[in-house]
Amino acid sequence: MPFAHAAYAIAQFGEPKYPPGFRHFDYVNPDAPKGGTLVLANPDRLTSFDKFNPFTMRGNAAPGLGLMFESLTAGSMDEVASAYGLLADDIRIAPDRLSVTFHLNPRARFSNGDPVTAADVKFSLDTLKSRQASPSVQANFSEITRAVVIDPATIRFEFRTRNRELPLIAGGMPVFSQKWGMRADGSRIAFDQIAFEEPIGSGPYVIEHHSNGRTITYKLDPHYWGNDLPVRVGTNNFERITYKLYSDDVARLEAFKAGEYDALVENVARNWVRRDVGKRFDSGELIKREFPQHNGTGMQGFVINLRKPIFQDVRVRQALDLALDFQWLNRMLFYSQYTRLDSWFANTELQAKGLPSTGELALLEPWRKDLDPAVFGAPPVQPNTDPPGSLRANLLKARGLLAAAGWTYRDGALRNAQGEPFEFEVLDDTSASAQWAPIMAQYTQALVRLGIRVNYRAVDFALYQKRLDAFDFDMTTIRFPDVQVPGAEQVDRFGSKAADEPGSGNLIGVKSPAVDAILKALTQAQTLDQLLDAAHALDRVLMRGYYVVPQWYNTTHRVAFRNTLAYPAKLPLYYGAIDWITSTWWFKPHQNVAP
Repeated sequence: MPFAHAAYAIAQFGEPKYPPGFRHFDYVNPDAPKGGTLVLANPDRLTSFDKFNPFTMRGNAAPGLGLMFESLTAGSMDEVASAYGLLADDIRIAPDRLSVTFHLNPRARFSNGDPVTAADVKFSLDTLKSRQASPSVQANFSEITRAVVIDPATIRFEFRTRNRELPLIAGGMPVFSQKWGMRADGSRIAFDQIAFEEPIGSGPYVIEHHSNGRTITYKLDPHYWGNDLPVRVGTNNFERITYKLYSDDVARLEAFKAGEYDALVENVARNWVRRDVGKRFDSGELIKREFPQHNGTGMQGFVINLRKPIFQDVRVRQALDLALDFQWLNRMLFYSQYTRLDSWFANTELQAKGLPSTGELALLEPWRKDLDPAVFGAPPVQPNTDPPGSLRANLLKARGLLAAAGWTYRDGALRNAQGEPFEFEVLDDTSASAQWAPIMAQYTQALVRLGIRVNYRAVDFALYQKRLDAFDFDMTTIRFPDVQVPGAEQVDRFGSKAADEPGSGNLIGVKSPAVDAILKALTQAQTLDQLLDAAHALDRVLMRGYYVVPQWYNTTHRVAFRNTLAYPAKLPLYYGAIDWITSTWWFKPHQNVAP
């Protein structure tokens, strides 16, 4: 069978940055010393865990499990869509782009010492595509029709469509041993029932110990097979990595200032200015740095659940957007550190600007009768309360939109034609409630002026996640992770099929033939220009749908850390702060005193 590509690396568009025979990525220190215990706190809202399986819907997976799983390829933090051999040492894309074949590195081993085989790779795909995996995981691999074992060291993935992202998706699939979940008698635990059975992966770390669903420690596998691979040189420099989970943001911050862990990624502007201070900062024991990054911002906002009847009119959703006074929040609570989000792809070339291009119109025109005419104009400008604007003017406009949608103020409340009051619940989890309370107070006050009653409810994270999985909420705050090259994850977030799958990423409940068609064009784009046209078209439709009340973003990573830690001189371009720390930082020699 002829191949169009047989290489050490692939790129979705163009060519990989690093040439054959490269020794390491530019953003690592190849001579970084190894050793020490890095202690971290909750990397997200998780406050406890009850499983080691991150691929299923039931329960909460422990933080850091990605340290145990590897894939056929690894991306770099200074490219948007390239993949270099990791478990695989050769990658071959078929001329028709309907399949990709990987040859496995003969040295690759699982943590139990077994070689990684093509049968394990096939087992991993079949499992992650099955109903036992969470809907979001299933969706990510839905366009891969099957994996075919060619021989013990060769595996071919076959695709449903000619999607240039699919070879990277196949290469990035987590691979685990067929023996994970196998009992001593040879019987198998159902994948969605695997809880504290330790994963059998090929990654650099294994679980050393854990306690009460609140702490977990990973230890470098002394038999790890991949230390000298170009994609691994200069990485995984800590002997151990421990996560301690705190009950809320206040406890987490105070624990850092007391010296209980080593690095804090600060997401709260007020904390960064007013609370990340004290004698340990004054003495230089703790350091604050803002690290630039070029990630797309993703979208963070008050997410509106379209499954609720009161939110189905776009004029209602636009009115809710008008009620948020970002300028006051930024001035009074955020110390002017943030910029208002005005796109699902802000801070990237994927953001729609100006009037639609010819390529964008080709995607939008077939759906003109279904789309708001405004989609064919410039993207919406977010409400502003700086003079000559004002919150009062925005609320007057909101009142007009609500009235046009059938909601008028009478008998002390905003009511529809049936006399039912306009009221809804904003769901949050208790770990973040202290941070969001003053923000919600301002937003709720503005909504009350419109006659809308808002109930703010904070619940523990486990219940919060369960309600999100069941789409049992009216409004909540979500940050959709940023992407540099949008693809399959957008189908999970906005595809009509995902809207009916509990546990999927389509929390909003978007069910639009126009969006589905644009998503198809996005995932099947064969050139960068086609990808940009589809992303711009999607951005226009989503922003004019007012599916979220957009919030704000910052273009730096705010990190506070012990002065015993060091990081490479050259920073990556596209990265998450926690992953960057765990993968490339190190302790200065003879200075780590953590247990």
